[in-house]
Amino acid sequence: MASVLEHRREYLRLMRQFTQDAGFFTVTDIQKAAGIPRSTAQDWVMRLVREGCVLIKKEKSGRAAARYASISAVPQSTCRRIFTTTDGEQVEIFHDCMSGACAAFCGYHHARAGGVLTDVKRDGTLLRECARIGDSPVPIGLPPLSAVGICGVGYTGDHIVQRIRCIGGPAYSLTDMMSQAEGVTRVELDQTGGIVEGNVWTQAHAHLTIGVDDTDSKEGGATFALALALLTRLVTGRAVLPISHHVVMLNESVKNKTAGNSASYIEVAVLPARIDRVMAKSREFVENESLSPEWGLAFRTGMTIPANLREYGRRVREEVVDRAMAEETARQTGAVLYGGNGIIGALGAVALARLPHEVQLDPARKIA
Repeated sequence: MASVLEHRREYLRLMRQFTQDAGFFTVTDIQKAAGIPRSTAQDWVMRLVREGCVLIKKEKSGRAAARYASISAVPQSTCRRIFTTTDGEQVEIFHDCMSGACAAFCGYHHARAGGVLTDVKRDGTLLRECARIGDSPVPIGLPPLSAVGICGVGYTGDHIVQRIRCIGGPAYSLTDMMSQAEGVTRVELDQTGGIVEGNVWTQAHAHLTIGVDDTDSKEGGATFALALALLTRLVTGRAVLPISHHVVMLNESVKNKTAGNSASYIEVAVLPARIDRVMAKSREFVENESLSPEWGLAFRTGMTIPANLREYGRRVREEVVDRAMAEETARQTGAVLYGGNGIIGALGAVALARLPHEVQLDPARKIA
């Protein structure tokens, strides 16, 4: 099912692009653009014609190929990606939208509805929602009630299934758009009156935070740029999905620094079986691209920051911390370190994860 949905999204995207650029497309256009056999391209074009997504603009005539066009200029889905990470009884739901306004709308109504959600945050077009495993009824309807809420989250095999209850515009999103989002493997619908409920299936990923530090030199380079390049490098396949890139400021009094003593961390969603491979790929990339022999990497899976790791983050901003303290803290908290003295700041970046941007960027701000 997942493969069929992904192929459908990709072929529709190509058909829309050709229609926008040239006003039509042919089977050969799709065959070459998608790199698939002609018979497969023909089957998909005819399937989408039957579904009403594509129309025949001109029938085949002699050697002239038939011409087709994507019918609607309206986006098939404003939901770019929907995926989940898990940590025991906790789940984090990520919904990447084409529109910041749509993300804000869903975040506002989800937070009001409550249900199984414990935290709702928005970063641009990315909506991040923490939830607990279980079920909790949510009242949905016209104002002053919420228009949409998450009333249940649970495991089914290697998938996370979230139960969404909604009305109006959110119901249209659930019934017509969410199944097209990258990361969604299935949507099951149930409608009673004007209220729509649906189960949205996504694969259960592990949440991996990667801290990076000391990759630059006084001659050039920047750790934030290399961390961002690492994020791009890691997410070339479907087993790893990008979440975020952050910059944190550490102790500015440290002598061995190139500028303001900042470090970076990135967050990715990883299929559990691929974690070791992602770590090895990260190590190879940073070692090859770093301009400093003291580069450091810190890896930690999970959605929560334990108290002793957060305390390390506080100390690395206020004190001069040595390598031994970093290694001992990593041992206690399940983090994995690689590299030179950069591991001190790399682990510090991981320790400061999930704090507000204004706290991460201002060493004078106290950590709650």
